[in-house]
Amino acid sequence: MDDILLLADKVRNTLILGESHFREFKSALEGRPDNKKQRLTKLICADIGEALVSFSNADGGAILVGVEDDGTITGIPHSEEDIQIMLNSIHTHVYQGQQLPLNNANKLVLDHKTILYFSVNKGTTMIYQLPDGRCVRRKDKSTMPASVDQIQFERQEIKSREYDSQFVDGANVTDLDVRLLQGIADQYIKGLSIERYLQQIGLAEYAQNGLRLKRAALLLFATDIDRWHPRSQVRFLKVKGNTLEAGEKYNVVSDDTVKGNIFELVIKSWEHLRSSLAYKTEFGTNSQFEQKYIYPEDAVREAILNAIAHRDYSIANAIEIYIFNDRMEIKSPGALISTLTVKNLYELEGSHESRNSLIARVLRENKLMRELGEGMKRIFTLMHEQELEKPELYSNGLWFRVTLSNKTIFSTKQVEWLLQFDNFNLSKNQKKIVLLGLGDKQISSNDIFKALNISNTETEKFTQEVTVLRTKGILTELMTSQQAYNVAKKLKKNKKDVPRYKVRLP
Repeated sequence: MDDILLLADKVRNTLILGESHFREFKSALEGRPDNKKQRLTKLICADIGEALVSFSNADGGAILVGVEDDGTITGIPHSEEDIQIMLNSIHTHVYQGQQLPLNNANKLVLDHKTILYFSVNKGTTMIYQLPDGRCVRRKDKSTMPASVDQIQFERQEIKSREYDSQFVDGANVTDLDVRLLQGIADQYIKGLSIERYLQQIGLAEYAQNGLRLKRAALLLFATDIDRWHPRSQVRFLKVKGNTLEAGEKYNVVSDDTVKGNIFELVIKSWEHLRSSLAYKTEFGTNSQFEQKYIYPEDAVREAILNAIAHRDYSIANAIEIYIFNDRMEIKSPGALISTLTVKNLYELEGSHESRNSLIARVLRENKLMRELGEGMKRIFTLMHEQELEKPELYSNGLWFRVTLSNKTIFSTKQVEWLLQFDNFNLSKNQKKIVLLGLGDKQISSNDIFKALNISNTETEKFTQEVTVLRTKGILTELMTSQQAYNVAKKLKKNKKDVPRYKVRLP
C-alpha cells in the first residue's frame, strides 16, 4: 500500500514541479498584496473551463485553484456553495453536450487551506470547445486560440493517439528497467519511488489488483521490448549512390537494425549513426583535434529523437534511415497528425502537440525534448548555420519523412568565389558580404544590411563585419562617406543606397 500515490501527495508533487505545458496554477484571490480579496466565482469557473479545454485539446494536464504562480498555497476563501459551483465548471464551462476526458475534480485541504485539483487526459475522439464555441489549446505555459478545423481526427489517427495511453494486462513493474526508472524518478522529485513516479507522470494507475501500466511505460522503459512491441526499432540502410535501386542493381551496402525501449533507441541510434557521418578530423579552435560531421550533429540527433517520439506506434513497422551519398532520409511510420501540415512545419510555427502525449511528456520532463514541437525549428536552424540546404519534409497517409542534404546552400559559382578566400577563415556573415561582390559588383551599405538580415539602424554589427573585411584587404572603399553623401544628395537618394564598396582578393 505504500506504493499507492495518494491524491494529496500527487498534488504536493505537482506544486514542487511548478507550472509547465502540463500544469497551471490559479489564484482564488485578487487585489494588492496587502489587501487581497476573493475573486468572482464566475471568473474562476471560466479559468477552470478554459484550462481544461486547452489541456484536453493538447497533451492533457492539471490545474490547481487556490495556488499562486510560484506554487504558494493561498487557498479558496469562498463559501461551500461557491466551491461546489467551481467543481461543477467541468460541465457548465464546456460546450453543451461535451464531456471532458476527466481524471480528477477534487476538493482537498493542504496546509489548512482549501484548494481544488482538476486533471484531464489528452482528447482523442473529440474537439473540445468553450461554452461560446471557441476552441483553445495549451502551448507551453499559455492558452492559445485554435481552429476546430485544425483539430480533426481520422479513424487511424484516433487509434494512434490512444495507443500509448492504453492499459496493458499482464505488465508489471518488474518488466521495466528498474535502475533507469529509479534514476529518472530521483531527477523528477528526489526520493520518489518508481511506483509513485509512474502514477505521478500518468504512466500507471492503482486498481484492485495492483498497479496497472500503460503502453507508454513499456515503450519507454521495458527491458524486453520485443514482448510488448514487434518493431521498436530503427533500421539503417547505407546506399551506394544517390538512388535506391532494385533487383540485380540493388545497391544497399549495409543494412543494420537496433532495437530497444525508447530511451535505449535514442542512445543506440545515435551511436550507430555517428560512425557513418564522420568525414575528417580538423585542428579546432580549442587547440585540439575535432571530428567533423557531414551533417550538424545536433540536427541529426534531433531528427532521430523526433522520429522516435512522434512515430505511430500502433503501426508495427520500424523507423528507417537511408544514408545516400548526397543526403539522409529519416522515415517514420504514420502520417503527420491532423493538427499539423507540412506547410506548418516549413513555416516553423513550433507546434506543441504530440501524437504520443505520455511519451512526449516523459521525454520533455527529462529534457531530451527542449520544447514539444520545437525540434523541427532547431533542425532547420542548425542546417542553415552549417550552410547546408534546408531540410525536405514529406508526409502521406502511411509515413512521414525528413530529408537532410549535405549539399551547400551556395551555387557552384558562389562556392568557387568563396574558395578563393578560404585562407582568411571568414565567418558566415563575412561570407555573405563577400558573396555580394561576385561578378565584380559594387556594393552599397544597404546591400550589406540586407545580406546580414539586420535593419539599417543596427550599425554596430554592420561596422564590426565591414571593419574586419577592410582590415583583411578584402573589402575596399570606392568612395568615402562624404563622397557617398554628395552623390546621394545629387541623385536624391539615400546615402546607404549608394554603391561605395567592392570585394577583391588581396
